[in-house]
Amino acid sequence: MDPRWWAVVVLAALPSLGAGGEKNPEAPPESWTQLWFFRFLVNAAGYASFMVPGYLLVQYFRRKNYLETGRGLCFPLVKTCVFGNEPKAPDEVPLAARAEPAETSPTWQALKLLFCASGLQVSYLTWGVLQERVMTRSYGATATSPGERFSDSQFLVLMNRILALMVAGVYCILCKQPRHGAPMYRYSFASLSNVLSSWCQYEALKFVSFPTQVLAKASKVIPVMLMGKLVSRRSYEHWEYLTAGLISIGVSMFLLSSGPEPHSSPATTLSGLILLAGYIAFDSFTSNWQDALFAYKMSSVQMMFGVNLFSCLFTVGSLLEQGALLEGIRFMGRHSEFAAHTLLLSICSACGQLFIFYTIGQFGAAVFTIIMTLRQAFAILLSCLLYGHTVTVVGGLGVAVVFAALLLRVYARGRLKQRGKKAMPVESSVQKV
Repeated sequence: MDPRWWAVVVLAALPSLGAGGEKNPEAPPESWTQLWFFRFLVNAAGYASFMVPGYLLVQYFRRKNYLETGRGLCFPLVKTCVFGNEPKAPDEVPLAARAEPAETSPTWQALKLLFCASGLQVSYLTWGVLQERVMTRSYGATATSPGERFSDSQFLVLMNRILALMVAGVYCILCKQPRHGAPMYRYSFASLSNVLSSWCQYEALKFVSFPTQVLAKASKVIPVMLMGKLVSRRSYEHWEYLTAGLISIGVSMFLLSSGPEPHSSPATTLSGLILLAGYIAFDSFTSNWQDALFAYKMSSVQMMFGVNLFSCLFTVGSLLEQGALLEGIRFMGRHSEFAAHTLLLSICSACGQLFIFYTIGQFGAAVFTIIMTLRQAFAILLSCLLYGHTVTVVGGLGVAVVFAALLLRVYARGRLKQRGKKAMPVESSVQKV
């Protein structure tokens, strides 16, 4: 394409790249430095200031064959971060397979399933409601003041990752884990894509409604399949392409028939769609990279710890470089309600992750997928009730098509498993929020 056409496209898109879903008519015009696209580039530059030197160091140690020639106090650290540790047979702890209790009564199994389903629903429904509250509503509003909104999505990502890192660390200390063998630097790639996907997810709520975001998450099986083709060289069955097509149709029905929002401008904008596409792309890469890392025979909690460790390093470093860390803390000091919401948001995220591990361990991935699919439907309903989003009849049918396709995927995968065929692996459940 002629470069001049690219210039025309960019100039045409710039107004929407800075426009949010709701604007205060008395608010001053937004500076170009506040555009989400500019903030994304600044954040990416901050992460690159860590990734690029780290990558060069890894290549340097590998070229120098440091594993054979290295000595001194730094050798264990360099070995762990760059080369990893090959598991030794006596030290290996087999990964826990899904338990099949032989003597457990049906009543006890039903209670455990109810416990798992309730924990997942409460954790992630609360997380969704709080996410929309934090990103779309003002704090400190009074009769004479409209209050102020919190706009730094990266700070929220950091708060979630810190608590998740602490929970995973404590779990690894209290419960025996397999001997860790993966080079630590390999977590950084999943961490980077995970941080960017979470940032896009939070930022998108400034431009699109929460039901739209939920449907975008439900449709990410399509880019996950594409990434699986590119990254993992996977092949897929015909029914997987069929259900992916049904999901595309259902999402299109919802987006093309969405009713107007009860505010001054439509909720769905070009910026929101671009951010949702970014979220789906980054999250798809994260899932496939984590699947590749599991070849090192690590546990899910070890994966959770490694990914969150680098996520905290990236976000803290980027916030410090921008001078935004103290501003986020000051905002928490000015608005105790925001501090409480942020803490509860992080607790729901960390607890939900533990419920994921326990549910899959007890009942398998198929039951977990059904529970989370129902959770997405409940999340849309709850958001419409609490925040007044409108869904037309055609949009409702689109939602039904999407969730029917998701349940069809679960059913087809279960039938293939019964027949002894190799079904597509379930997406990695680590760090989905």
